[in-house]
Amino acid sequence: MDTNRVIVGFVPSSGEQGASLFALRMLESTMRLLLIRHGQTPANVLGQIDTAHPGPGLTALGTSQAIAVAEALRHQNVGGIFASTLVRTQLTALPFGNATVIDGLHEIEAGDLEGQTDRASVRRYLKTAFAWGSGDLDVTMPGASDGHTFFRRFDSAIAAVSHLDSAVVFSHGAAIRVWTAARATNIPAIFAGNNELDNTGVVELSGSSADGWTLVSWAGAPIGGPDLVDDTASDPTGEAIGH
Repeated sequence: MDTNRVIVGFVPSSGEQGASLFALRMLESTMRLLLIRHGQTPANVLGQIDTAHPGPGLTALGTSQAIAVAEALRHQNVGGIFASTLVRTQLTALPFGNATVIDGLHEIEAGDLEGQTDRASVRRYLKTAFAWGSGDLDVTMPGASDGHTFFRRFDSAIAAVSHLDSAVVFSHGAAIRVWTAARATNIPAIFAGNNELDNTGVVELSGSSADGWTLVSWAGAPIGGPDLVDDTASDPTGEAIGH
């Protein structure tokens, strides 16, 4: 791994309010962290908030997306492969390699909103989660926990792998976006809310749990390209706020 990398940045989505955001830094001896959202599930197709354990498997498209992830990463120098306790992340990782399952990487629990598909429930789920990403940690998900609880367990999970030079972590749409919103020091928190993260979208960061994280790139579309996009699916935890 090249530890002296020029980070060129990223271009915001068309819906971003401000001017283009670019970060140009030279980082030394930092970790490369790839956060990859799992492949498509039946709940994603239905537009259903689905956060409970053990969770569903993958659709046929989700399996194809997982294979595309493995193909895209096969020449990468990866120090470790990790997945959440929800089965869909483990299945997404499997074509690339057997992932080490870490508690704390799972999706933001929906509580009373679990299984809902209506727009009001989806908006409430996202509004609560992204309030955490903006620093309002005392807000509670209806029937579930608050932001303090989420960041405590997700930070702990990331810290457990941050001794490596590089790691691929398979996690979830809301969890990845909200954690990045709060922990990436070179973007406003709203960036993660205004940008989609489709199934097998990739968020790359550089840094460490001790010194902080810089967002390197945000690839919101499936890693395998447009043929692996399902435009008919209503996907609540990956969609942009206000979509």
